[in-house]
Amino acid sequence: MARLAIASLFVLFIAVPARGQAQDANDFERLFARAMELHQAGDILGAIDSYKAALAITPDRVDALSNLGAAYVRLGQFDDAVAQYEAALKADPVNNTVRLNLGLAYYKSARPNQAIPQLKRVVASDPEARNAYLVLADCYRQTGQDQELVSLLKPREQIFGNDLAYAFLLGTALLETGDTLTGQKYVDRVFGAGESAEAHLLMGLAQLSQQQYRLAKTELERAVRLNPRLATVHSLYGRALLALGEQEAAERAFHAELDLNINDFEANLQLGSLRLQTGRTEEALQMLESIVAEAPDLIDAHVQLATAYNRLKRREEAERERQIIDRLNAEVQAKQRGAEAPSVEGAGR
Repeated sequence: MARLAIASLFVLFIAVPARGQAQDANDFERLFARAMELHQAGDILGAIDSYKAALAITPDRVDALSNLGAAYVRLGQFDDAVAQYEAALKADPVNNTVRLNLGLAYYKSARPNQAIPQLKRVVASDPEARNAYLVLADCYRQTGQDQELVSLLKPREQIFGNDLAYAFLLGTALLETGDTLTGQKYVDRVFGAGESAEAHLLMGLAQLSQQQYRLAKTELERAVRLNPRLATVHSLYGRALLALGEQEAAERAFHAELDLNINDFEANLQLGSLRLQTGRTEEALQMLESIVAEAPDLIDAHVQLATAYNRLKRREEAERERQIIDRLNAEVQAKQRGAEAPSVEGAGR
């Protein structure tokens, strides 16, 4: 009898957790379903509470972690969103949807340099991910990596067809890199869709590259009026104003760009330059140090940073910047020589 009683207790002991696990699973599904219902209804705070309650039961459920991240994005709490997406990726490292959402959270919170590696992994594993390509391209645009943007989008025209966002991004980058002939083809697509802020921006950019600053100012003024929230429009407008000697108006334009995108390189670089010119060296230094941290290969930023260090009598830092400038210039020259050299196949003809 004693042995039977012990055996019965043992059966009871192992049966209770089994019932508990089933109850936990039921509770999770109930809370998760409620969270999604609240989320879809727009009750984001209620959804967050329910997602958290569900995850307290099953902490590694990827769908719940990802949805919680999306809820935080809706509230603009991007650091919290990033934490949830990273936890979801830890549980499922090959989940492309979650990785794209992580990249978008960085992108929406004005952290393009952190978005780029995530988005690159997305397009590497999903060559048809059109949205990921466009967001990655815009990250390249924001960080001044125009050649990388061209290399990303130009071979993939078949995916995008007549998509105007594609034409705008690629056309802008081609004009910035000096390939005006090819860039004009994409500019024409945007213009063919009728008057738009994008069309005026592209025309202004083309005129800037030809140093037709007064004409560029007129085009960019129109772009600003049509869409004052268009990316880079204030920055380019400021560049035209600066070339015409309208420094105060240019500074206002650069600040307007930074109100939209704190990481815009053109606006930061030009404001740093203006502050150097007007004797606000400490302010310029902070901006320029931030720029080179984000874009270590941007030669103009290193030149201005060296100037700022010199003015502040910080000789060692100024010398370090000069060495960096020499190295970057040598790398550019080496690339140019490599591009100009004939291929082995061509040399034999």
